[in-house]
Amino acid sequence: MDWRNHIYSDPEIGGGKPIFRGTRFKVDFLLKLMAAGWDAERIGLEYPGLTGEHMRAAIAFAADMLDEESFVASAQARAA
Repeated sequence: MDWRNHIYSDPEIGGGKPIFRGTRFKVDFLLKLMAAGWDAERIGLEYPGLTGEHMRAAIAFAADMLDEESFVASAQARAA
């Protein structure tokens, strides 16, 4: 999946944080729900604007961000 088809940033929306196209939902919001143990069914019931496609895009986005060299360098600096 290419998360770029589903996620973008706009300085006028959500303070420039990554959001899902066609929504005002921030990617970090969805990731936090998932990290808290919310499953796809619960997310869909509570937030009908978020779909399984959004969830897969959020995971792909997070994986790509963790693969960035700047993130690795930043994480290493904090650990030291």
